Amino acid sequence: MPVALLVLGVAAITAALLVVALVVLPSGPARVPLSRLDPSLAPPTSALAGAGAAAEAAVEKVLRGRGRLASGAAALERAGMSMTLPNFVLAVGLSTVAGALLGGFLGGPLLALLLVVLVPVGAKLLLGFRAGRRQAAFADQLDDSLQLMASSLRAGHSLLRAVDSVSHEAEAPTSEEFARIVNETRVGRDLNDALDEVAERMGSDDFTWVAQAIAIHREVGGNLAEVLDAVGNTIRERNAIRRQVKALSAEGKLSAIVLMALPFGVTGFLSVSNPEYLAKFTESLVGYGLLGGAGLMLLVGGLWLKKTVAITF
Repeated sequence: MPVALLVLGVAAITAALLVVALVVLPSGPARVPLSRLDPSLAPPTSALAGAGAAAEAAVEKVLRGRGRLASGAAALERAGMSMTLPNFVLAVGLSTVAGALLGGFLGGPLLALLLVVLVPVGAKLLLGFRAGRRQAAFADQLDDSLQLMASSLRAGHSLLRAVDSVSHEAEAPTSEEFARIVNETRVGRDLNDALDEVAERMGSDDFTWVAQAIAIHREVGGNLAEVLDAVGNTIRERNAIRRQVKALSAEGKLSAIVLMALPFGVTGFLSVSNPEYLAKFTESLVGYGLLGGAGLMLLVGGLWLKKTVAITF
């Protein structure tokens, strides 16, 4: 028995070594694909990748025909999303179809129709939310970025080198926007145009002042570091006032959210605890009228609350 076990062990080890030698270890020099040797030959693609590319091209053609390609791409840039607009539209479309199928399977055609409407609206709201958060972060980081630029200029660096230092030292999204400025100027774009586009994309009046100050300095000269310090101090004071206003209006915004969510919460609770009570509203024309009136008053109240807590200065 021990001899048989020894023979089986040696045979197993030999078989394992053969597998390693034949499968794992390379048997010869690596073969370079023909597509890498001849650039005119496209690499082979799968059927799924080809279908995706065809769908992306079709969506891009439709968007270009409707004149939505530039505005949609700008919205994605403001939100800081790296995917292309056709890919985003395809993702939203597939999510809408999947949501409609799932809603139809779980809750019937009414839920499917509701998801068909909610998924695209939710995607648009997501873009707006991400863009707003990115613009707010850019505004909060601007005074520190200007201080860093002024320090680089005092150290003897050029203006473009100072912008490049901000792209490396600052946090996102400021680093991303300043890196884009550097890359655009390296390929031949005018610095003033790149700065103006960043101010427009970020929706920042403060950065518009910075772009104007830099444009004036490039024409008439002067001590740009002192100008940036002065602009930075003004922006810092504005940010302090803005944060104070935000803190004082936070209570009103929370009250508005609670008041707007309260009717839906009560309706959801009653639909679970006492469905017969709510069924009266859908059994007569008077009930539908009451629902319409309640929705109208809720809309007016929501707009009024939004106007109340939205403070501009």
